[in-house]
Amino acid sequence: MSEFIPPAQPMIGDEERAAVDRVMRSGMVAQGPEVAAFEAEFSEHFVQGRPAVAVNSGTAGLHLGLLAAGVGAGDEVIVPSFTFAATGNSVALTGGTPVFVDIEPETFTLDPEAVAAAITPRTKGILPVHLYGHPARMRELEKLAAERGVALYEDAAQAHGASLDGRPVGTFGEFAMFSLYPTKNMTSGEGGMVTTATDEVARRVKLLRNQGMERQYENEVIGFNARMTDIHAAIGRVQLTKVDAWTRTRQQNAAFLDANLQGVVVPAVADGAVHVYHQYTIRVPEDRDGFVKALKEEHSVGAGVYYPIPNHRLPSLAPYAPGLDLPETERAAREVVSLPVHPSLSQGDLERIVTAVNALAGAGS
Repeated sequence: MSEFIPPAQPMIGDEERAAVDRVMRSGMVAQGPEVAAFEAEFSEHFVQGRPAVAVNSGTAGLHLGLLAAGVGAGDEVIVPSFTFAATGNSVALTGGTPVFVDIEPETFTLDPEAVAAAITPRTKGILPVHLYGHPARMRELEKLAAERGVALYEDAAQAHGASLDGRPVGTFGEFAMFSLYPTKNMTSGEGGMVTTATDEVARRVKLLRNQGMERQYENEVIGFNARMTDIHAAIGRVQLTKVDAWTRTRQQNAAFLDANLQGVVVPAVADGAVHVYHQYTIRVPEDRDGFVKALKEEHSVGAGVYYPIPNHRLPSLAPYAPGLDLPETERAAREVVSLPVHPSLSQGDLERIVTAVNALAGAGS
């Protein structure tokens, strides 16, 4: 049996270890100068200098971003059901209502027509997810939000460096959230980054992450402890120096799979979009689960299914969506498989993935 190819691989090296050791020796391990430096560097790297606020997880970033944008009880926020539960959870945690709508089938992101049909007088905002590293249809969603007088937010958890028409994700909405979980395209060990359209929203996020205070013991609002440590920020700062090269490798690996896979539906890339391939997600229309099992057991190739249960059918979120029918979401949940494209893959690994997929899809031997 060949060595197992994992579906994802955190990339942590000697530079990250040295950065952690440097912070540990400094004695300043809570939120301090490393966090401030990471925020500034992330801002310049990804979002054209927009304010950026570091927090302790991507979910915290979504939650605090929504609160800072004024979402609360009685408000509706339109979200995809085909995503990780954190998106809908974060809306619910504000006291608002997640309104689940369908996706368009090519890029698995929010269908603007479905969004338009779901807007009501209670709609506060639209929260698209740039799923798998592909930008959502922000041209249409930005126009729709402006015409209907609702806010636009961004879940960019998986999309560091993605763009549309030359415009980076994270620069469209009133706020955006980037996850820094270990398997994302870059990591801080754990954490999130909230980028904002204004200094005012950024200040509110900063208050909310730190018990509601900007100056010690002068609590202005009810807040949380969602701070990032300097240890995590130091890791993130090192990763910022590597992420562009890793993204190019992901894109090259994806291009190799695009050119050689047969018998499956490879990922689409919209005109004007830059896909950063947090996941390389194909469709397997018949017996997806058997396909994933055979990849692992017969070929030692790992694969992920993101996501097998749509949010509107999860026990935690289903009460927000009684009787909802989202056909494209349901079809995607039955068919998607994410193949490895992470930067640690060798050319031999890629060739093994192609051979395995083509054999199982009936296109090769």
